[in-house]
Amino acid sequence: MDYSDWLKNKGLEYIDNQLYFGGMNTIDIAKRYCTPIYIISEDIIRQRYKALKEALNKEYQNNSIHYAVKANSNLAFLKVLESEGASLDCVSTGEIHLCIKAGFSPERIIYTSNNITNDELRYALQKKVIINLDHTCQVQRLVNMADEVGYKPELLSFRINPEFGGGHHDHCITAGRHVKFGILEENIVDAYKTAIDNGFTRFGAHIHIGSGILEMEPFVNATEKYLSIVKKVRKELNIDFEFIDFGGGLGIPYRPSENPLDLSEYALTVLSRFKSAVQEMGLSDPKFIIEPGRYLSAEASVVLTEVNTIKKTRDKNFVGTNGGFQVLIRPTIYGSYHHIINCNTSRKDKKIHADIVGQICESGDIIGRDRDIIEPREGEFLAILDAGAYGFTMGSEYNSRPRPAEILISSGKTYVVREAGSFEDLERHQIIPDHLLK
Repeated sequence: MDYSDWLKNKGLEYIDNQLYFGGMNTIDIAKRYCTPIYIISEDIIRQRYKALKEALNKEYQNNSIHYAVKANSNLAFLKVLESEGASLDCVSTGEIHLCIKAGFSPERIIYTSNNITNDELRYALQKKVIINLDHTCQVQRLVNMADEVGYKPELLSFRINPEFGGGHHDHCITAGRHVKFGILEENIVDAYKTAIDNGFTRFGAHIHIGSGILEMEPFVNATEKYLSIVKKVRKELNIDFEFIDFGGGLGIPYRPSENPLDLSEYALTVLSRFKSAVQEMGLSDPKFIIEPGRYLSAEASVVLTEVNTIKKTRDKNFVGTNGGFQVLIRPTIYGSYHHIINCNTSRKDKKIHADIVGQICESGDIIGRDRDIIEPREGEFLAILDAGAYGFTMGSEYNSRPRPAEILISSGKTYVVREAGSFEDLERHQIIPDHLLK
């Protein structure tokens, strides 16, 4: 894909040597709101959801897209997806709280926790969301909490580990014999039988193999193994599954050399196998569910950061910015690549090879290593692309640096959807004992 087309696919383009995102000038936004700052494009969110929904509808009408909230839990972001008709994948009670606050009804929320506590089970039951358990031992605890709460759901799901995983980093591969997630094939029939023995009558199934996948092979391997396990449960227990959830994993092109995921190929690859298995099992039109997080959110946000120091040493050039891994930690913990571009390209002929770094007092605070960019001047701005997934949600106040603001772009207007943190926020919830105040 041509580089300018690659940028335009993400809502980015240069006009008169200045970078525009979502049709708005990034330099103007940076000056108005200060940096570092997250900018969210409402149009990109809607475009990604509609494109994915259309691809699924062409292959199988009874489908549901459950957005993985852990990728980006901003309330405005959630409200956009709610208005599109999305459902949700939550992994914590805090996420459930935010999603209900954003207007999602409980039946649109699947809660998949691991190593779940009794308090979390109690909360999920009180909110009447769909519960997806990670181990057989959790069934009896769920029943006990249901008795305490006075509400026992009829529908229950289990997370299956198909032993095939995929993803951009080992920490993001969530299936396989040596990962903590899900129930292996040799134990899954017992899990469902335990649920039946405890009075559950309606069932779903779930997998999630990893994150950031652009190739079809991992999806093929996991889908075929997963469906063989579902068939086994169906055959031995005669369960009529109401939904079969294939989790997330849909990747996005972080590098200019990468092309976007072919949604038609993905839908055909997974759904052809799904429909064949459904027919073989004699199931009555179960719902097909997927749980994309990154695909819907990553390209919908960029981080703007200001250059404050150009340091040239004997062996290295450093472009110092006021962003660091407290703002975007993925490059530090995953070695993730985020494309970084100048907001001002008026000096195209003068380039620099450098590490782009932040202000954190750690040598690992490198946003982009060995990058060739137009040499910026101090006070100019850089854009870190594809920061909408696991960006702000994984940020911190490390080095006692307040968290950045989030700005939503919509129809040529900007909206503050999260205020920038303050020094007062650093103090909030801390209490000094009286004896230390004397």
